[in-house]
Amino acid sequence: MSITPGTRIGPYHVQSPLGAGGMGVVFRAHDTKLKRDVALKLLPDHFADDPDRLSRFQREAQLLASLNHPNIAQIYGLEESNGTCCIVMELVEGETLQERLKRGPIPTEEALPIATQVADALEAAHERGIMHRDLKPANVKISPDGKVKVLDFGLAKAIQHSPMSPALSNSPTMMTAAQGMILGTAAYMSPEQAKGKELDRTADVWAFGCVLYEMLTGRPVFDGETVGEILGGVFKAEPKPTPNGDSCLTIRRKASCGCYAAACRRIVSNDSNQLVTHGSKSRRRKRTSDPDRIRSNGLECAGNDWRGSRY
Repeated sequence: MSITPGTRIGPYHVQSPLGAGGMGVVFRAHDTKLKRDVALKLLPDHFADDPDRLSRFQREAQLLASLNHPNIAQIYGLEESNGTCCIVMELVEGETLQERLKRGPIPTEEALPIATQVADALEAAHERGIMHRDLKPANVKISPDGKVKVLDFGLAKAIQHSPMSPALSNSPTMMTAAQGMILGTAAYMSPEQAKGKELDRTADVWAFGCVLYEMLTGRPVFDGETVGEILGGVFKAEPKPTPNGDSCLTIRRKASCGCYAAACRRIVSNDSNQLVTHGSKSRRRKRTSDPDRIRSNGLECAGNDWRGSRY
């Protein structure tokens, strides 16, 4: 079914395209029953042709729809019509973090509120046993008033493409259902994720660290012309120096370390991977909400290397 502005999918009147990515094309649409605008993410055509796969996705989507948090874009449900299957999602106005980064690095005072809202979203999902698996700047949206919404929570796992074709092998976003294959976006993958190993929430913590580094420096922590080059940096855990010669460690010493640790400690709970073992959440939140204190604590985790700091 060809989707264009004016197309009807069930009660939804398609208005305009919003974008496209590894998990499908997204349209703005109007819900004619509830009289509200929504986002429709169209699923690959083969979903409608595979009842078992569609049933598995529906079960996964039900779990994702149970996430109710002010910093997580809500999934309203699924819609099937004339062979077209789509996810009905909350329409979030504003620009993505990826779009914001095109204007350059984000000052610490602006970055911290964004980072802590992303951390709150991850924490809430992790408490429900749900991982994002594809956290990146394109999946973080910022409203004009500074409200942050994390998009596509868990959809990378829910959708799971069939085994990678050669056309996908060099794509920055690679997803597959085959065991041992890659699921996620190369520049933000943990080494375990890039190797197709079983994941836990620390993969999201790693991705969060990559996103925060990019916010503060204006460049990806792991970069390259091909997926292979990017993953080579991930496996070695050796971020390239910034254009002015700063290493990742230097960046964290200057400003970002305190911000990184402050937000990450909000994600990781009391287990062997904990960053901080003392203090209540509310006390930590108060202590880490002051940019001046962040700067003064800039050496808080500077003694840790990149691989260690993700835990």
